[in-house]
Amino acid sequence: MHCKKLLLLFFLLSFITSTAFAQQEKLRVEPSFWWTDMKNPDLQLMLHGQNISHLQPELKHPGVKVKAVTKVKNPNYLFVTLNIENAKPGKSDLKLKRDGKTVERYTYELRKRDPKSATRQGFDTSDVLYLITPDRFANGNPKNDSVKGMDDKLNRSDKGGRHGGDISGLIDHLDYVDEMGFTALWVNPVLENDQPSYSYHGYSTTDFYKVDPRFGSNEEYLQLSSLAKERGIKLVMDMILNHCGSAHWWMDDLPTDNWLNFQGDFKTTNHRREAIQDPHASAYDYRMHTEGWFVESMPDLNQENELLANYLIQNTIWWIEYAGLGGIRMDTYSYPDPQFMSEWTHRVMEEYPNFNIVGEEWSVNPAIVSYWQRGKQNWNGYVSYLPSLMDFPVQNALAESLKDDESSWESGWMKLYTMLVNDFLYPDPNNLVVFPDNHDMDRIYTQLNQDPELTKLAVTYVLTTRGIPQLYYGTEILMHNDEPDDHGIIRTDFPGGWAGDKRNAFTGTGLTREEQDMHQFTKRLLNWRKNAEVIHTGKLTHYAPMKGVYVYFRDNGKERVMVVLNKNTEPYELELEKFSPQLSGLTQGTDVITGKTYDLNQPTLALPQKASLVLELK
Repeated sequence: MHCKKLLLLFFLLSFITSTAFAQQEKLRVEPSFWWTDMKNPDLQLMLHGQNISHLQPELKHPGVKVKAVTKVKNPNYLFVTLNIENAKPGKSDLKLKRDGKTVERYTYELRKRDPKSATRQGFDTSDVLYLITPDRFANGNPKNDSVKGMDDKLNRSDKGGRHGGDISGLIDHLDYVDEMGFTALWVNPVLENDQPSYSYHGYSTTDFYKVDPRFGSNEEYLQLSSLAKERGIKLVMDMILNHCGSAHWWMDDLPTDNWLNFQGDFKTTNHRREAIQDPHASAYDYRMHTEGWFVESMPDLNQENELLANYLIQNTIWWIEYAGLGGIRMDTYSYPDPQFMSEWTHRVMEEYPNFNIVGEEWSVNPAIVSYWQRGKQNWNGYVSYLPSLMDFPVQNALAESLKDDESSWESGWMKLYTMLVNDFLYPDPNNLVVFPDNHDMDRIYTQLNQDPELTKLAVTYVLTTRGIPQLYYGTEILMHNDEPDDHGIIRTDFPGGWAGDKRNAFTGTGLTREEQDMHQFTKRLLNWRKNAEVIHTGKLTHYAPMKGVYVYFRDNGKERVMVVLNKNTEPYELELEKFSPQLSGLTQGTDVITGKTYDLNQPTLALPQKASLVLELK
């Protein structure tokens, strides 16, 4: 009996050991599946497993050829390039063989591509983007607040901790997004960030193909996209190509000696983005900007490594195809290798010609920002294929104009007016994304010293000027941050997104009169803009501001709108004579916000104090 127990124990230990070894040896293949009928006929697979470099890959599938097998210094990797130009949809075994015998096996699937996928329409001037930090918007599934095996647990009392918002919460409130009048949803990164702490923001990716379990799953993200699309809302994915998280699965087993910049010799970036365009820049400044790390927990990826570059490009295309994306917001656009970014945008836009990508180049100098837009003729010959950029120059000028007094000929509104003049630098200024604030800066209500009237002026401008508007969640209810530049406070929980919240912005419960007023103001303007083709496509003509009043027109040949932004705190009579080229033959204008009609036959227009007029002209 004793011998039987020992034998049983031996088999049990052997089973546990072999099971653990099998789990350790599990073959990882990325991307895990792909599609037929893609523009690019080549597909690079990254294989990771214990000592697989000496094995011979084989894939017998109709129309598929193994084009190349690349071995790297690390024996735990193989890069296999397939030609799938004539491939048929279906599943086949990818086999790794030694001496003709199969050692590893992976079932690889090529899915049939939707014929309409390539012609998908990205976000455009008819859209308004609603930017949401998912951890801080709504907690739809408390069961995933903390996940076993992941260190960063729920801690809603910590401004830099995880608060429990998730994809389920976004899905639960899609009707709110729709009813407000938003037509595109830009969600801060949702991919796995299995970092020890401060991971809620999503910018330290630890798995490029997996949604973070504390946000949900890949399937839930797909559901979000599908349900949003049913409501006419496009899903815009926030992506990061510059860096990954220090806890990314490959960090303990890097494929090559140059997978990272300054690999094994951490150096921080100098953030001197100007060095890219500067004809006098030193090679040192250029390199430290593009290759330096943000922080030690964000390893800087070396996109000059062709295997990594192709991996990142394919990952982008995989998410567009898989999740049915309507756009991409690319983080820190000027920090990766510039030639790689040219190739990345080219490959993506070649696959999806009507798609849209907006890049983040946080500079208030339009000469720097315009460098990256598609069609720009740059002095150094650099060619970009990026359709859109975040308009930081206009955002900064808007905030400064609203805070500044009107004491001189170059103060106040003139800062915004003269900034917009720089549109001649851009190949396509109408495809810039305009915004009053975002997740990385003080909220616009805070920037404007918690002045609701000035905040309304800012929102009016963003929703009626040229370009594609974006509003940050909570702007519609005057959310603010009392501690300047504190990201944890800037990304405050949206009221009503958690069970037990005493205030609820979704229903209006507990909101102050000013918050409710701002909510209704934004909602009316958004829903009007949704169907205002003149704002989507109309030419913008603006007049130099005078005495605290900025006036511009939108005209598409069929419709005409006059926008009047008045900062004056006293009654003001606007003389109409100089606007006669735009007002000729028109007798009245109806304010889309209040519904009030104004007589334009009079020599002056009585303006509401510290407010805007958006007049549909008849």
